[in-house]
Amino acid sequence: MESYGSVTGDAVPVELQEWPERRVPVAGVELLVRDVPGAAPDLPPALFVHGLGGSSLNWTALGLLLNDTVRGIAPDLPGFGRTPLSGETGIAEQAEVLIQLLEREYDQPVHVFGNSMGGASSVALAAQRPDLVASLTLVSPALPHPRVSASALWFTVLATPRLGPTVLERTQRLPFDHRFEASLAMVFGNPRALAPEVRAAYEQELRRRDTDPWGRQATVQGARSILRSSLARPRRSLWADAATVQCPVLLIYGGKDRLVDARIRTKAQRTFPNARLLYLPQSGHVAQMEHPDEVARAFRQLIEGIPRRH
Repeated sequence: MESYGSVTGDAVPVELQEWPERRVPVAGVELLVRDVPGAAPDLPPALFVHGLGGSSLNWTALGLLLNDTVRGIAPDLPGFGRTPLSGETGIAEQAEVLIQLLEREYDQPVHVFGNSMGGASSVALAAQRPDLVASLTLVSPALPHPRVSASALWFTVLATPRLGPTVLERTQRLPFDHRFEASLAMVFGNPRALAPEVRAAYEQELRRRDTDPWGRQATVQGARSILRSSLARPRRSLWADAATVQCPVLLIYGGKDRLVDARIRTKAQRTFPNARLLYLPQSGHVAQMEHPDEVARAFRQLIEGIPRRH
C-alpha cells in the first residue's frame, strides 16, 4: 500500500497515518525511506522490509504501534513503491541493498521485520551479516516450500522468459475493478473486514502502481528470484541460511494466506535455532496490516530478554 494522500493526525486510523520520507543513496539508487514518527532517538533501531509488489507503507500500522519500543525505518526497495529499478532485483540483491542501508544508518544491531519476499531477503541478510541483526520478525516469509501450490505455479509463469511479461501485460488490460478485487482476495484473509478508508487507500495505491514504468520488470525479476531459491540445492538454500541464524526469530503465519502455505510453519520453527511462532488463523499474507496489535504484542515478548545498547 503506497501513498495515502495528505491524511495526518490522531483522528486518522493508524493504518493511514503517514511517515516522514527522505531519499537515501544506496547501491546506485536513491531509495525512498520512511521513518517511524514519534520514536525516541534512544530506542533500539528497526528495519521494515516489504514484499514483492509492496512498499514501505505496508508497515504503517505496525510501525506506529511500536514507536514506543523501536525507532524504525522502512525503505521502498528498488523497483517497488517509489524507488526506481536499478539493475537486477532479487533476494540476493535486496539483501545487499539492506546491508548497505543498515551500515549507512546505524552503528548497532537492528530488529529486522520482513514480509513475503522481504522475509526471504531478511533471512539472507541475517545469515550473511549476523552482526547487523538483533532479531528477525518474519511475516509469511517466502521460504522454499516442498508442496506445489497455485501461488508456486503463478510464480513459475511470471518467471518464464517472454511468458511472464506477456501475462502481466495482459492482466493489466483487464478492467481495474476486477484486478482490484483479485488483489484484495489474494493478499488479505478477509477483505470485507477492511475499513472503507483502508480499502480506498489500497485502491489508490494499485492505481498508482499502474503508472510505474519499472513495475512489471521488477515483478518478473522478483518472481524469478523466488523460483530460483526454491530450486537451489539444500546446502545453498534459504533453509540452510535459516539454520545459521542465531538471533531470536518470530515467525508469523496466517491461516488464510493464499500465497504462502502456513503448513510450512512447523518446518520453519524447527529450522531456526531460536524461534517462536505466532499463528493467526484468520489472517492472510500481510498479518502486520490485518492484525498489527497481535504482531506488536508478540514482538515485544520476543525482545524482552534482549539487552538494550545505550
